[in-house]
Amino acid sequence: MGNTEKTKNGQEYLAGTRDGIPIALGYFAVAFSLGIAARSIGMTPFQGFLASFLNMASAGEHAAFTSIGNHATYLEIALVTLIANARYLLMSCSLSQKFPERMPFYHRLLCGFGVTDELFGICIARPGWLNPFYLYGAFLISAIAWSSGTALGIMMGNLLPFRAVSALSVALYGMFLAVIIPPARKSRVVAVLIGLSFFLSYLFGILPGLSALSAGNRTIILTLLIAGGAAVLFPVRDEQMEDKENAA
Repeated sequence: MGNTEKTKNGQEYLAGTRDGIPIALGYFAVAFSLGIAARSIGMTPFQGFLASFLNMASAGEHAAFTSIGNHATYLEIALVTLIANARYLLMSCSLSQKFPERMPFYHRLLCGFGVTDELFGICIARPGWLNPFYLYGAFLISAIAWSSGTALGIMMGNLLPFRAVSALSVALYGMFLAVIIPPARKSRVVAVLIGLSFFLSYLFGILPGLSALSAGNRTIILTLLIAGGAAVLFPVRDEQMEDKENAA
């Protein structure tokens, strides 16, 4: 690697770090609430830090922590986490189109590990080919903030009184509301599906037979049923196709 390329990679890394600072600040605040949830199932600060660093996904981690708290099997935890994080597979495929063909496989592998909603957003908006060091810079500072926030949440949960911990744990549900409300306001279909998921989740928890299933298995079944049914009944139309129809 020549000096010119090293300099360019360094500049891209610093640019990624700069753009990742606002994301890191947001991650730290959200991860603190996640740490409260991790503390409730008996995780130590180190375990929480490691779990968050290896799985940078709020919904995926919360699903995993909930499954652990419900004494789910390893297979259930793996499936719940896979389903909750499935969108990252599509993001990785899309992001791979930003890489030049000559980019080594290990860079592609590392970049795939560093994909989150926000990091995907700043990378996909980057003009031209994406230098992997840009993503590395944004990912590292974001991962440290996310993991540190989880560890701090666990530590504070061990120090604060029970009532304060219970109050802080509500913040995590506020995070999920912030995720689902904007798309629900834009799409009536999404709003109906969200309401349907609440209703079916309640039924699965009280109906004979279904209520006997573990929380992890109920989540897996509901996710596959609702997401699969929505994909068949309400497929997302291709934007190019819609443009052609509108032009006609």
